[in-house]
Amino acid sequence: MHTAHERIDLAGVFPPIPTPFDEHENLILARLEENLERWSQLPLAGYVVGGSNGEFVSLSPEERLDVLRCVCKRVGNERLVIAGSGLHSTRETSKQTDAMAKIGAHAALVVTPSYYKSRMEPAALIDHYVRIADHSPIPIILYNVPANTAINMSADTIVPLSKHENIIGLKDSSGDTAKLAEIISRAPQDFQVLAGSASFLLGALSVGAVGTISALANIAGEHLVQLIDAFHTGELKAARDLQQRIVRPNAAVTARFGVPGLKYALTLKGYYGGIARAPLSRLTPAQELEVEGIFQEARLL
Repeated sequence: MHTAHERIDLAGVFPPIPTPFDEHENLILARLEENLERWSQLPLAGYVVGGSNGEFVSLSPEERLDVLRCVCKRVGNERLVIAGSGLHSTRETSKQTDAMAKIGAHAALVVTPSYYKSRMEPAALIDHYVRIADHSPIPIILYNVPANTAINMSADTIVPLSKHENIIGLKDSSGDTAKLAEIISRAPQDFQVLAGSASFLLGALSVGAVGTISALANIAGEHLVQLIDAFHTGELKAARDLQQRIVRPNAAVTARFGVPGLKYALTLKGYYGGIARAPLSRLTPAQELEVEGIFQEARLL
């Protein structure tokens, strides 16, 4: 059973870090350490381990813990480490959350269970999250990503959960800023909302979001930090210019080419990108050129 803990501040930019594989699709954690070394030079708030961009659905539960172990060892308490612990079963998610807490994760990001989609009405989702939060030794962040799960949690599902003392925030990737505004206005004041994509970061900030967990943060984290800073200092033209500049690169590493696109963009930026695990297929040479062109044009390389 969890106890009350110090409030965790989710403000800022969190890259959902990709998992490095070699040519045979095996984990190569030494490459992850190299990437973390470079990210550590940037003004990031922390890291999300085992998010959608970490290909968590393609890793075994043991591999998910191995990746987290590597990050916690390297990062310690210098930055927040948020671990994706969501599985389709409530019981297994609780077990995974416990294991991740023992390794050193500061909070758990729990994606909506979606396999039995037609039965995931609000009552079932609320029960799922309450049971996990009741037993978790670390705070829980809700994760709504309808593009991947085909489940879009409504404000009426999220607001009751926001009142649970161990549910501290929401990562929402739906892009529905009207819904975010409603959640923020109805939830307790200390409930923190994060934009789940850089594509609507400025819109989310304008209705009260505190930061972002977004694929693009892996490559352009400093630009997203600049956008947030510009918003908070009232330099709205600068914030708007940045928002417009990142829309196409953001689409390239999310909806358009997904994780293989993100990993290729990482390679272009000098990080270790490598391949994605099957069934995600490699980019064609033409697609690689397109990704490179989009990032060059946005001056992000």
